[in-house]
Amino acid sequence: MTLDLLPIGQDAVITAVGGEGALRCRLLDMGLIPRTVVRVEKVAPLGDPIELRVRGYALSLRKEDARNIQVEVHEA
Repeated sequence: MTLDLLPIGQDAVITAVGGEGALRCRLLDMGLIPRTVVRVEKVAPLGDPIELRVRGYALSLRKEDARNIQVEVHEA
């Protein structure tokens, strides 16, 4: 599943980060690296962007960019 499809309040573990060149580097620099737990906190009224909780901070990300991140649902 990709990060843009994760429901609000659901925890997941990042399994892979896609994208090309600068986009992939930017995602990794923001802390979106494999084996990191991430949670969707909010979605904007029109559906884009989404707010994530990752490594203890809030991060807003466009859905287009979130489609490049593969996640696996985290069992609590």
